[in-house]
This record gives sequence, structure tokens and C-alpha cells, in this order.
Amino acid sequence: MTEDGSELKWFKSSFSSSSDINDCVEIATTPGTVHIRDSKAPKGPRLSVSTDSWAGLVRFVNASLGDA
Repeated sequence: MTEDGSELKWFKSSFSSSSDINDCVEIATTPGTVHIRDSKAPKGPRLSVSTDSWAGLVRFVNASLGDA
């Protein structure tokens, strides 16, 4: 992977609640890591977390929304 993340396959969240198609989060996965970035700033900073941390965040959000 290059430092700018250009070799990652990014995809947009399916839960963007904005009417602006560019107003959402994108993620890319590699073995053991989930990379997160703002779709409006693809060359800007990104966050990388373990797949376990990502799964924990998703569980927390789903529980908070009453979907778990």
C-alpha cells in the first residue's frame, strides 16, 4: 500500500443520511485493518483501526440505534 492509500479499494458507506452524495465516509479493508476517510478529502488524513475495533464500533452504533 502506498502512503496516500491509492492502492486501497475504497467504498462509500451505505448509511449516508445527507442529500449530498459526497458527504459520507469511505472505508477500505486490508487483512486485519479497516481504513476510514472523508469522501470529500480523499487525499486528506485517514484513520486506520483493527478489524476488531471496527466491529466493536459497529456493534456499539447498532446498539445505540436499537438495531442490535
